[in-house]
This record gives sequence, C-alpha cells and structure tokens, in this order.
Amino acid sequence: MEKPECSIYMDHASTTAVDPRVVDAMLPYFTRKYGNSSSIHSVGREAAGGLEEARRTVADILGAEPEEIVFTGCGSESDNLAIRGVAFASRGSGNHIITSPIEHHAVGHTCVQLEKEFGFEVTYLPVDRYGVVDPEDVARTITDRTVLISIMYANNEVGTIEPVAEIARIARSRGIPFHTDAVQAGGALDLDVRRLGVDLLSLSAHKFYGPKGVGVLYVRQGTSLMPVQTGGGHERNRRAGTENVPYAVGLATALRLAQKHRTEKNQRLAALRDRLVEGVLSTIPDTELTGHPTERLPNNASFVFEGVEGESIVLGLDLAGVAASSGSACTTGEERASQVLTSMGIPPEIAHGSLRLTLGSENSEEDVDYVLSVLPGIIERLRRMSPLYQVA
Repeated sequence: MEKPECSIYMDHASTTAVDPRVVDAMLPYFTRKYGNSSSIHSVGREAAGGLEEARRTVADILGAEPEEIVFTGCGSESDNLAIRGVAFASRGSGNHIITSPIEHHAVGHTCVQLEKEFGFEVTYLPVDRYGVVDPEDVARTITDRTVLISIMYANNEVGTIEPVAEIARIARSRGIPFHTDAVQAGGALDLDVRRLGVDLLSLSAHKFYGPKGVGVLYVRQGTSLMPVQTGGGHERNRRAGTENVPYAVGLATALRLAQKHRTEKNQRLAALRDRLVEGVLSTIPDTELTGHPTERLPNNASFVFEGVEGESIVLGLDLAGVAASSGSACTTGEERASQVLTSMGIPPEIAHGSLRLTLGSENSEEDVDYVLSVLPGIIERLRRMSPLYQVA
C-alpha cells in the first residue's frame, strides 16, 4: 500500500485531539465569561456558574455528589493529591500503602518519595503474566497500619483492566481508603464510583478528546485528605489556585460525549483492535501480545518483538506515516526496560522491543491494513541489522 498523504495517528493512549464540540463549549469562558470564579460580582458569578455546571456534569457521570469533585491541573496532579493527601492526613493512624509495580509514574514515583523522604512503607503487589493484580494478594497484605490502597483501573502501556470493584470491596471491608488511577479508562469504561466502590478516582481530560492541562479527582465524602497545594480556599480547601474555568468546562463536555457514545465506540474500536492484533501475530514471527487477551481496553494493541528496539520500530513507523509509541509517553526515552513489562515476567531483552498501537475515533480499517502492510517489513529490516536476533 502507498504511504498515506497524512499521518495515521495510533497513539491515543498518549493524547487525543480536542473535539471541536469541546472547543466550542470552552470558547465563551476565554472571552465573554472570563471572570474569576471566586469573585462575587456578576462577571465572577457567571464564570462560577460555568464551573459549577461542569462540576455537576462530572458528578452525574461518576454517580457522585458535586462537592466530591475536585478539578486539578492534570491526571498526574490528581494522582499526587490522592496519594499524598490521604497518606499525610492518615499519619497518626498508620504509614503503610499498598500499590502495584505497574502503576503510572504519577503514583509509583509518589510512593517512592513517601518511602524515601517521609518514612512510609509501601508494598508493591506482584502481577501475573497479563499484568493483573490478584485481589487475594491485596487482602493478605493489609495490616493494621495500612492507610491507603492504590491500584489503577486500566494500564496505560498494555491496556489490562484490573479487578477494581473486587479490590474496592476488600478495602471497604477493612475500612481502608481505595484510590484508582482511571486516567486511561476515562473514555472507555464505566466510571460510576458507586458500582466501582472506590473512595478516590483520577481522570485527565486529554485522554478522551478534551484539553491538556485539566484533570479531576473524585474524593468520597468523609475521606480525609490533606491539601498538597496550599493558598486560597479553592475547591473546598482541597486544591488552592484560581480555577481554570474554560478547561473544566472542556473536561466536562468531553467526558459527557465520551460516556454518551461509549458503547458503540468501544465496539468499533475493539473490532479494529482485534483486526490489528490478529494481523500482527499472524504475519510477524517471534512476536507476543502483551497484556490480558480479553480484559483489556478496546483500543489497545501492544506487543513485544524479539531482537529489536521499540524506539527503532516507532521511528520506522513514523517514516512510513504512522504515529505510535514504544510504551507510556511519560517513560519514552528511558534506557531501562519497561517496569510494567518486566513485572509481568517478560525478560528485559524482549521488553525493549515493545510497541503500543492505540486506536481512536478517526482510525479506520484502511488505517489498520496500512499498518499491517508496513510493520512486517520494518521489523524484518531491524532484525537483519540486529546482532541480538538469530533466525531459526
């Protein structure tokens, strides 16, 4: 197949384009309704009205109360606030945190800092070959000093969906706050916090066709949370800083659209994903699908290829007009193998050959077929140059 005139974008796990309907909803709050939402005059009240409408929209989608919704600057900040906020608020009763080794760095690095700088003890639960946390391991690890459990909803590299509701039931039975990083799940999975049973949940708008620079943290009423960012009394004293009204409106609009069309979009993307997975595995030898074969995000197709480097694959695809990733955009460029993959038991020398293809609204069967026409040749060329790959 010929190279397409425009690039084929298959890196939606990294970020998405802003939906034009989201832009339209945001625009008035940059110009006509630009007031500070904390001001008591009419211009401020107009902005505050937009902010609170956005808060109600998010709360309705999450099955929460508006006062349980905190707008933040991004998904990483939401994770940071959840982890540090609960940990510091609970220091009088314990110092033990339970998480997994496959969390996003916004969770993982925060836990490491709490260990090194503040004397917390963190247990990193093992995962199986698909990246799944066993809820029974959670139950066995809880102690009378455990103050927080944080397990992601869906993995950002391999797309595996975790048994969050089951883990939440265990946490609730022991009276321990449970946080889930739902950043990758925001546009694809059920976010009803009552059905999930979570106490804290993090989202980021740019993963579901909203703007970069705005996130949400759901905090169940009664959950103790110490602010990480101090200043004014914004967000009910949980996150200081003048609220970014246009971006909050954009997040709420994007989330509403994503959840409204979730079922039909998931069906379409899962069909494209399966076509992609089948094509890659059937045409490229010494290749393995990473992540759970069925309990995975509908748009995620992730692989490891023996004898090649993931970054070289990404560059080869880029030259062919395809935007992809060798893993999380937040870890690309690191020399060591992905901790997600090695935690799943994949040897480091194989884990270096990772590729993540994540589909989105604009992708088509023709896009998938084009990738399947160019990827085998890219892998073959790289393997011919690699001293690490031996043809059987």
